[in-house]
Amino acid sequence: MLKADLRTKYKALRKPLTFDEIMNDSLAIANNCLYLPVWDKTYFHLFLPIEAQKEVNTEFLLQILAGRDKEVVVSKSDFETGSMTHYLLTDNTKLKVNNYGIPEPVDGLEVPAHKIDVVFVPLLAYDKKGNRVGYGKGFYDRFLSECKPDVIKIGLSYFDPEERISDLTEHDVKLNFCVTPEGEIQF
Repeated sequence: MLKADLRTKYKALRKPLTFDEIMNDSLAIANNCLYLPVWDKTYFHLFLPIEAQKEVNTEFLLQILAGRDKEVVVSKSDFETGSMTHYLLTDNTKLKVNNYGIPEPVDGLEVPAHKIDVVFVPLLAYDKKGNRVGYGKGFYDRFLSECKPDVIKIGLSYFDPEERISDLTEHDVKLNFCVTPEGEIQF
């Protein structure tokens, strides 16, 4: 299926999700992340969800990371350059929701992409080979290409994979895992 069609399909599938369904599925996803072979790592990049898009709520995952004393990194997007700047999330980090509904750090201690060990990746859809579809701006593909080659890329999704995304490009970065409310998939 084409990326544009998948975007339309999965936005429509998310639309009727209730607050309780989002919270219950997000908790199940966070709990299933506990089974991933990543807990010996230090720097974890976490996306903060766009509530209006009904993205997976990463608050539960944030609590797990904090409870395991992991260094949590969050990003600020530059829509003019298509790039992201990454900051250590601390108790003093001030967050502000940008014009696209994305909670972002106002400032803080910058973390270079090559220091990050694990990236939790937002997505709309993914396929059985670990290819993902986001919103189409390329922020995460650019960011992931700046990370070290062995960075672990984990998608979070309410849904099962599609059979195949048909219009991939050389810039698309594959996931290593995707976690759903039912469990984890390794690619």
